[in-house]
Amino acid sequence: MGPISITFKLDMIQTLALAAVVLFAGYGIRRRVAVLDRYNIPAPVVGGFLFAAVSLALRLAGVIAFEFDTTLQSPLMIAFFTTIGLGASLGLLRVGGPQVLLFWVLASLLVILQDVIGLGLARLLGVHPFLGLIAGSITMTGGHGTGAAFGKLIEEQYAFPGAVTLAMAAATFGLVSGGLLGGPIATRLIRRRGLVPRPAAEAAPAPVAASEYHPLDQEIDTEPAGAAPTAYTLLKVVTITLVAMWAGAALGSWIQGTTGITLPAYIGAMIVAAVLRNVDDGVGAFGKRRGRRKPGLFAIEQRVVDDVGTVALSLFLSMALMSLKLWELFDLAIPMLVILAAQVMMMGLYATLVTFWLMGRDYDAAVMAGGHCGFGLGATPNAVANMEAITERFGPAPRAFLVLPLVGAFFIDFTNALIITTFLNLVRP
Repeated sequence: MGPISITFKLDMIQTLALAAVVLFAGYGIRRRVAVLDRYNIPAPVVGGFLFAAVSLALRLAGVIAFEFDTTLQSPLMIAFFTTIGLGASLGLLRVGGPQVLLFWVLASLLVILQDVIGLGLARLLGVHPFLGLIAGSITMTGGHGTGAAFGKLIEEQYAFPGAVTLAMAAATFGLVSGGLLGGPIATRLIRRRGLVPRPAAEAAPAPVAASEYHPLDQEIDTEPAGAAPTAYTLLKVVTITLVAMWAGAALGSWIQGTTGITLPAYIGAMIVAAVLRNVDDGVGAFGKRRGRRKPGLFAIEQRVVDDVGTVALSLFLSMALMSLKLWELFDLAIPMLVILAAQVMMMGLYATLVTFWLMGRDYDAAVMAGGHCGFGLGATPNAVANMEAITERFGPAPRAFLVLPLVGAFFIDFTNALIITTFLNLVRP
């Protein structure tokens, strides 16, 4: 690499503006390249990786180097996790019944296994344990959003360079692998055991509408379910999000001062947001029993929460990816591929031997096993795409479409973040 002739520095606002432009460039490319859409590669990943690749080429050629002021990355990341807390309504467990709770437990056990395998292989390969966590549930169950968030945290708080770059590469590998693995797993189970869909009269409750599958992973050019947000409702949710971030920071400082345990900034905000959401639901349920029309203390509308979270996540991902230092991948590429290959094999075994068996060993359980490969290695839209491909061929699976999206949309990100934080505290220097 020759000497850099020009260094182009962007301030905070310029960096945010460029991130928005890169985001919409990603949407344009995704619409025109079918394979990107087929595997649900997020638009921020498409645009961000492309910009990072061009930036790397220009840097290696000695033409220009970019320097970004990424001050807004952390607030956007915390806002995203806060909206996860606002979506964690315990009332949804009652809607889905015991199957939702069971699948949530199974998905959480998978998270722990992914981190244990990642750390074990990192130790065998003689690489830093943080690489094992990055190639574990941070990116496998967490996907690009959680990967970028924790990658930034590991870079800044634990001085592990290249964490975001590694996380984005691992998340993309997992996303594609999950899309390829789920269909064959479910098809093999269905054919080998002669499984058929249950008669309509015996089927589970109607599935969640397609527009409600994990809104935080959906593209922002799709129209979600629910009433369109007004300026008032949008401002209300933004205010609740900001207050939860403020109170969460205070909670984190109190926990650190009381116990000596340092929690990532988003954990306190996520916990406060979850408390606010469930208090709101409780007040609404109480008022309904008393014959009142008021939907709750704050009347939190999930669609607006999803909109705020999607905007925060999209801009955060775009900013994180366009500022990737791809040259930091070179030394750790092979160890990471070994760990990722092991994660894919484990996911296939887990879906077959655990998810399928414990979810009922019937047709819906086989469809769920295929879907679990999708979000256990990538994201909930991948899981839904897997299940839709299976049901188009073999018949409907309403229980699978009720259970898996609820866990993927509202619960697994919450438990995954807590489990990752626990492992980070165990292995940090």
